[in-house]
Amino acid sequence: MSRAAVILLTIGVALFVSLLAWQGMGSVASTLLNAGWGLALVAVFHLVPLVLDAGAMSVMFDARRDTLTQRDAVFARWIGESVNSLLPAGQIGGPVVMVRQLSQRGMRMRDAAAAITVSTTLQAIAQIVFALLGLALFGIYASHGPLHELRTATLIATVVLGGMIGGFYYAQRRGLFGRMLRVLSKVFGKRDWSSLTTRADAVDEAVQTLYRQPRRVAASFALSLVGWIVGTVEVWLALRLLGHPVDWVDALLLESIGQAIRGAAFAIPGSLGVQEGGYLLLAPLVGLPPEAALALSLAKRARELLLGLPGLLYLHFSERNWRRRATRVPVVD
Repeated sequence: MSRAAVILLTIGVALFVSLLAWQGMGSVASTLLNAGWGLALVAVFHLVPLVLDAGAMSVMFDARRDTLTQRDAVFARWIGESVNSLLPAGQIGGPVVMVRQLSQRGMRMRDAAAAITVSTTLQAIAQIVFALLGLALFGIYASHGPLHELRTATLIATVVLGGMIGGFYYAQRRGLFGRMLRVLSKVFGKRDWSSLTTRADAVDEAVQTLYRQPRRVAASFALSLVGWIVGTVEVWLALRLLGHPVDWVDALLLESIGQAIRGAAFAIPGSLGVQEGGYLLLAPLVGLPPEAALALSLAKRARELLLGLPGLLYLHFSERNWRRRATRVPVVD
């Protein structure tokens, strides 16, 4: 883990612990215990948006060349999400692992990298649209007073997130991977980078090819947006199990703005502390007490553990089996 990752993780942990201590761990824990085994139901429901996100990724596969199935996409998405949620790799580790998983299942590395790059970008753009929908609802609640200031802060977070995604998209259209390798070759010029640069250029070409297919792009974006909207049910269900039911509009507001705040803090592993602070800020809009807002965040953390730990375990064994197959000496006839 790099020094920057350690610092950011430390900040996140400190913020997380401070918020729990401020609201009182006892009251938060008692609210969370109201859900009981219902937290497992929340985790099971999350499989629905996960499958939709996998579908948004699989439409980027070439059916004439790739032999991968929807099942392969679901497993890759599950493992990538587990890495993003539980490992201090920012939001980069998950896509890298997904590329590796797809390539191990028979997809060419350049095509896997292109499919994950484009589908991840489209999912992020769908998140911006989802956040704007939440901001439209926010305007109903935050027309004046301190809530108006909170609306402004949330809008800033959404704009920051949108700016980063826009920059990432622009870099892709300008040959992101090839340019990045050429910069690295100038900084660390002691080795021959020509083969790596050629591969990076091939990935850039595959990315451009996908962007020139509007039907695939539109289908991936639509599935991602539906996945974000369906994820609203997770918040609605969790709060009902916690004993603080809200209607669907309030759940959508919490999920859309909460995800925008979390996305803007992508550098902090798991957005630890930031997610909790976001729910605390949004709680007054829907009449939630602070302990219920923190319990909601912890319920989502519990879901990440229930799905993420098996995902990391599966990743461990799949990597071990792949290395064994890769090092196996072929039989000579």
